[in-house]
Amino acid sequence: MKFGVVIFPGSNCDEDIIYVLEKIMGQQVVRLWHKDHDLQGCDFIVLPGGFSFGDYLRSGAIARFSPIMNEVMQFAAKGGYVWGICNGFQILAEAGMVPGALLHNTNRKFNSSNIYLRAQTNDSLMTSQIDLQRPLKIPIAHGEGNYFADADVLKALNDNDQVLFRYCDEFGNITPESNPNGSIENIAGVCNAGRNVFGMMPHPERAADTLLANQDGLPIFESILSMVRA
Repeated sequence: MKFGVVIFPGSNCDEDIIYVLEKIMGQQVVRLWHKDHDLQGCDFIVLPGGFSFGDYLRSGAIARFSPIMNEVMQFAAKGGYVWGICNGFQILAEAGMVPGALLHNTNRKFNSSNIYLRAQTNDSLMTSQIDLQRPLKIPIAHGEGNYFADADVLKALNDNDQVLFRYCDEFGNITPESNPNGSIENIAGVCNAGRNVFGMMPHPERAADTLLANQDGLPIFESILSMVRA
């Protein structure tokens, strides 16, 4: 599988995801600059975390208009897989590629910590191989991770099984206390109606290596590659 990782001015998690895809998962990866107009035949596009364009205006609001996003949006419209992590999720939301919006954390503070989340469905490429009862310990690092959707959008997300992850405690309980940013219904990740565009705030690429003493993020990568192995 050929992955393309889009790099914006201010991206700082691009090498993290490239390392996991190349060195741990054994996949081909190309670096795509935000001004490129060619996705180089990639099968899967990743928008990594960071602070694209310094998070001016709103996180992801400027990156959404980078030239390569036209190609990414066309790629997704044709069924191509796109995954946004943290700032990448914010960019997807700004571009209207996933429903909802990412607001400032309710405590108005940047939150960098380990949290727990639970996959909510196996009916997605991202979560197909994950035990839905297993809490995953995954780092977060964001100031605008408070996921919001209005009542109609929220109902559609739940009715269509588009919620990928919810924040939980270490025992898997989804509680207000386990919500690190105020996200509605503890939502940590969603997909589009076509189930080929995925956004999540936590960083599984930072929990996928024995050197980090945490491999809880690996089931997400293994889910993605299950399509190739199949």
